[in-house]
Amino acid sequence: TTRGQKEHIWIHIVVFLCLCDWSASQLSYSVSEEVNKGTVVGNIAKDLNLNVHELEARDLRIVSSYSKKYFDVNFRTGNLFVDERIDREELCPNVVKCSLKIQAVLNNPMTAHRIEVNVLDINDNSPAFVERTYSLNISESSLTGERYFLPVAVDADIGSNSVKSYKLSQNEHFSLDVQSGGEHGVSAELVLQKALDREKQSIIKLILTAVDGGKPPRSGSLQIIVNVIDVNDNIPTFSKSLYKVRVSENANPGTLVIKLNATDSDEGMNSKILYSFIRRGNIDPSNIFDLNSETGEMTVKGTLDYEETPAYEVRVQAMDQGASPRSAQAKLLIEIIDVNDNSPEISVTSLMTPVKEDAELGTIVALVTVSDKDGGNNGAANCKVAGSVPFKLKSNYKNDYSLVVDGPLDRENTSVYNVTITATDEGSPPLSSSRVITVHVSDVNDNAPRFMESVINVYVKENSPTGSIIYTISAFDADLDNNAKLAYTLLDSSPKNILVSSVVNINSETGDIVSLQAFNFEELKTFQFKAQATDSGVPPLSSNVTVNVFILDENDNSPSILAPYSEHGSVNSESIPYSAEAGYFVAKIRAVDADSGYNALLSYHLSEPKGNNLFRIGTSTGEIRTKRRMSDNDLKTHPLVVLVSDNGEPSLSATVSIDVVVVESTADIQTQFRHVPIKEDSFSDLNLYLLIAIVSVSVIFLLSLISLIAVKCHRTDGSFSRYGPPMITTHPDGSWSYSKATQQYDVCFSSDTLKSDVVVFPAPFPPVDGELISINGGDTFTRTQTLPNKEKVVYKSNLCKLSALIQIKLLKYNNQSKHKL
Repeated sequence: TTRGQKEHIWIHIVVFLCLCDWSASQLSYSVSEEVNKGTVVGNIAKDLNLNVHELEARDLRIVSSYSKKYFDVNFRTGNLFVDERIDREELCPNVVKCSLKIQAVLNNPMTAHRIEVNVLDINDNSPAFVERTYSLNISESSLTGERYFLPVAVDADIGSNSVKSYKLSQNEHFSLDVQSGGEHGVSAELVLQKALDREKQSIIKLILTAVDGGKPPRSGSLQIIVNVIDVNDNIPTFSKSLYKVRVSENANPGTLVIKLNATDSDEGMNSKILYSFIRRGNIDPSNIFDLNSETGEMTVKGTLDYEETPAYEVRVQAMDQGASPRSAQAKLLIEIIDVNDNSPEISVTSLMTPVKEDAELGTIVALVTVSDKDGGNNGAANCKVAGSVPFKLKSNYKNDYSLVVDGPLDRENTSVYNVTITATDEGSPPLSSSRVITVHVSDVNDNAPRFMESVINVYVKENSPTGSIIYTISAFDADLDNNAKLAYTLLDSSPKNILVSSVVNINSETGDIVSLQAFNFEELKTFQFKAQATDSGVPPLSSNVTVNVFILDENDNSPSILAPYSEHGSVNSESIPYSAEAGYFVAKIRAVDADSGYNALLSYHLSEPKGNNLFRIGTSTGEIRTKRRMSDNDLKTHPLVVLVSDNGEPSLSATVSIDVVVVESTADIQTQFRHVPIKEDSFSDLNLYLLIAIVSVSVIFLLSLISLIAVKCHRTDGSFSRYGPPMITTHPDGSWSYSKATQQYDVCFSSDTLKSDVVVFPAPFPPVDGELISINGGDTFTRTQTLPNKEKVVYKSNLCKLSALIQIKLLKYNNQSKHKL
């Protein structure tokens, strides 16, 4: 078992022995409190007549019922020594005799010995009062000789170490009477030796010291606070008998005028002062001022006006609240200060509005008068126009001004001006007021109508119905009302001597341009005129715009068959020899179309009986040739119908009938060319002439072809300089070429397809959509186009010998923009 468990067991054994009235001896020792640990109290072995070795053999134990183990035994010496700090005041508070009772228990045989240890007191505690301070309330009217009990000090020590005397600090009003109480200790009383005056000293602080009888003595102190109780023996007193204050007129209610200050040397209710007005005559100051009865603050209650009352004389009273109230009076002179409390007033007379925007500088707009109710500098006002506006104030005489125009007016920029006029007086601080005058600017006709564009291009389809609106022109006028009301007219200015008024008309109000006739592209391709917009101002202003009207071709003309063949309804015949090879030239159909562009692009088709596959025709050339050699099964006469159609939408066409007769020999072909009967005897001469003519035509054709090829090769190889402009060339065989610098692009019309009508202009030289190129009776034409980068592109052709018009259209193939000629 542990040591603690053993001690617990021994305690139970001691209790058991006591209950059994076990016979044992008792030892008595004395020890002073607060001795050091290890201090020897006595020798147990000696006092119990035991051998020192026997103490450990019999397992000597010191047991007690205290919470601390105060003593223990040294087995080597048998001494009983102090093991814990001993505090007599803690063990035996308020007890004269203090002893500790413990047990010394031995085994084999078991015996118990009682031990009583008397704890002797030492002067280790100072006298102490229950409270640190003690208050006494003594009236200043108390008589001398009166006594007042004081608190008693407490000392935890006993006997001579307890409190033995008291001492009082030095003072002029009180003495100390110490009384001995025998066993009950000593007490002290405070005796008043001199009358008190609270006004001189309201609180008296004393120190009471208690001294014990120890050696050396110890002491404790108590602070005594004597509160001198006031009696109403003093009159309230104002700090001044006459107060002078100044208050601005028109001070707001609640404005502090003065805070009165009356004092009373008494305290409590005897010093609590209430303030009030003293009414004199018919003037009641409480109607104008408010006086706080407790704080003495006087504030403005009514309206102060220097012009009515420049000063007030007010009497006030201060009264304490003692049992027998005492009071005092004072005079208060209140001077009213005249302040700049009136702002200038601005009045406007003869407002002349609106003002024309062309008004001259100095034109009077309004008359302005400024007034101020104050006087002197407070009533002198200066007036000016605030901000940046084309107006200013012109002084006429004192406080009278004229608002005049000081800059150019433009109604189109600003139609209304809010002119702020500010008037400031010369008071301190200055006061100001503002007045806003709204000036309207009236319109004058100073803006001519304006078109968004200087040139307008209008595209009109031919054959459009008469009376249709081909375009609506619109102009804008920045003016107002009648000055912005526009009328549109036509100016006959066409360079082709066309009377424009007979072609188009214009609605003077809406600007709608209406056609007066159906246009025919073949007769009139373009014309120009000017339109004028005129406002209704005085004087009226106008502006012009040039209108270019381009007639767009419609497919309204069918192809016409050229000689020597006539159109459908008459019979045309051609002969071919039976021995003709495949590709033999039979005939060439030529046709023209009065339209232009795609509408004039012709294609040739052969409409032949079923099963006849002897002939073919070039879709773009119109040449009829044989497909193969003749056979015995072929007919001798082949009626052919040639269909010539344009590329318009919808397409128009014409037909021509040709009977192709198969003859046995070329002599029979020659016979076919004769138009008059020929005699038998002259047949040989005719054959000779015909042969010569055929040879001549063939030679001329071959020479022309060779020349054309040579010219073409020459142009391709070196006719264009490196930096020459791009060019499009049309050749007699139906091909077109485009060239720029040293590059050339050829597009040829084949005889088998209609898709060869597309001329592709590579970037960056696209034609303009809708552009017209005129061909006027020559065998060449030239077109120059200026590109956005200022580069010029030249297109040339030597194909046609007739008047025509080429129109450029922009089409899309496979979502890519192409330029179609």
